[in-house]
Amino acid sequence: MRRVSAVALLAAFVAAGPALAEKKPATVPAYQHVFNAPADAWRGIDPENLLIVDLPAGPLYIELRPDMAPKHVEHIKTLVRRGFYNGLHFHRVIEGFVAQGGDPKGDGTGGSDLPNVEAEFARDSKAVTNFTVIGRDRQAARVGLLDGVPAAAEPESLRSFRSDRAVRVWGAHCQGVMSMARSTDPNSANSQFFLVIGDARQSLDTRYTVWGWIVEGMNSARRIERGEPPKRPTPIVRMRIAADIPAAERPDILVMKSDSPAFLSYIKASGWVDETGFVKDLCDIKPPRKIKGKISL
Repeated sequence: MRRVSAVALLAAFVAAGPALAEKKPATVPAYQHVFNAPADAWRGIDPENLLIVDLPAGPLYIELRPDMAPKHVEHIKTLVRRGFYNGLHFHRVIEGFVAQGGDPKGDGTGGSDLPNVEAEFARDSKAVTNFTVIGRDRQAARVGLLDGVPAAAEPESLRSFRSDRAVRVWGAHCQGVMSMARSTDPNSANSQFFLVIGDARQSLDTRYTVWGWIVEGMNSARRIERGEPPKRPTPIVRMRIAADIPAAERPDILVMKSDSPAFLSYIKASGWVDETGFVKDLCDIKPPRKIKGKISL
């Protein structure tokens, strides 16, 4: 058997140097794009639009989204500031689907003394300035995020074919999204709401109004007692708007901007979108947050 000397091996390695240099550099881990993100890739949350829901297992921090559902957000703020929700229970909780609450009767038939709210299922994409499209999927021609909230939209090409020249964009009912309950009447939303604890896009999108998303606290949401009704319903201890509490007591939360280069690099490196632009599962995508300076993915 022919023996190759160390000198010959070294010479071969040196000769291969240019070929080795042409190889692709090591892939940067997805999380590194988040940790390396500059300060301007992050945004704060307006205290007027930050809802704190105290549950026995811990708080939910919910960003209210008047850009998506202004009438619903104003309605919810009014009820919160009245103390309406304090002490009410989650009366209908379906595993992998939704947790519904906000009913003073506790049986799904109650509401407040305020007038019902008209449906805000979708908006014209022209009226939305913060929709970052990342691709398409089996349910919509365009999917992405409305500055944090998963969203879907029709193709812009439809605009020229419609008499109203409108193209719809809507919040997607992924885990952590907040939406409004109603009866068979689309304009019957009042006090009852639900938080999504699974992927409910196929059955709920464009039929219910998305008005916010859980920025932090999904572990507490997962501990809400299941059942229709639950044997021991989980209570809402208290709801507050962050603007109504002293500044020193407000949660320190930053959210990565959905249109920032850092976030788009994070999406690409995570492999959530294939080379054709097909999004594997929109509900897997959530913007990174900084909670008291600590990054949460």
